[in-house]
Amino acid sequence: MANRKTGSIAVPFLATIFIGLIIVGGIAAGLYKYLGFGKQEKPAEPIPRTSGMVTDADNHTVLLVLDVPERKAPPTFILMRSRPIKKELVFIGIPSNSIALVDGGQESILGSYQSGGAAASAEFVEKVFGVEVDRYMKFDSASFRKISDIFGGVTYAVNADIAGFKNDGSQQCLNSDQVEQFVTYMMFEGGEYERSLISADVLKSMVNQADGKRIADSFDSNFNTIINMVESDIKASDYKEHKTAIKNMFENGTSIAVAISVDGTNAGEDFIPSKGFIENVKDQYFKEK
Repeated sequence: MANRKTGSIAVPFLATIFIGLIIVGGIAAGLYKYLGFGKQEKPAEPIPRTSGMVTDADNHTVLLVLDVPERKAPPTFILMRSRPIKKELVFIGIPSNSIALVDGGQESILGSYQSGGAAASAEFVEKVFGVEVDRYMKFDSASFRKISDIFGGVTYAVNADIAGFKNDGSQQCLNSDQVEQFVTYMMFEGGEYERSLISADVLKSMVNQADGKRIADSFDSNFNTIINMVESDIKASDYKEHKTAIKNMFENGTSIAVAISVDGTNAGEDFIPSKGFIENVKDQYFKEK
């Protein structure tokens, strides 16, 4: 009898202690968390891109084509790589007589343009360079002169026998008509290769010599003027997406433009771009690092 009584008292006693520990432990745990002890920080949420932030997403590539048949010159092809995050605008002159093997057959940038316009020449560049050409812009004489006027012409050293120019290699101020005449000149000693290099270099100089803040401040109105004068697949949404970054590049950059011309080999009347050169250009200007 005595043993059964002891056991019946011990069990409720132990249960009471156990429940008390749970209650006290729960209160202590609550105070522990309330006072901030042992608090685990949640990983920060990724910061979404805002409209005023310049990122690699603002980088874009546009093929510029100048076609002025009255000048009796082939179209001028310039690949423009815009990298606002680095405040850099790269103009790559592509000779109009460039050829390459595409999908097992020989194609040319001029042949692509003649058969399918600026869009087809952009596709040729995509296949040969292995880069994405986001958009194209085709300029005629009026639209090219207009954009030259917007930038204020250019001061450039002319060393070619062109009527109306000082042909001694000295620096001279060129208005929009002279700029057009110069980049469509067909008698450069280096042929289309030299013309492509000079065309890219003239655009580079025009950009670098302009008042960047003035260009940025009037960007909206000038864009609307130019886009209505050219043939292009650039949309209003493209402009809206990138305009803040581009305006920032012009306003806060210094000598933002760079000019290069495709290296390669002359093969008779044709020009074969160098694969090694293309890979170097891709690595330097088209890969986000």
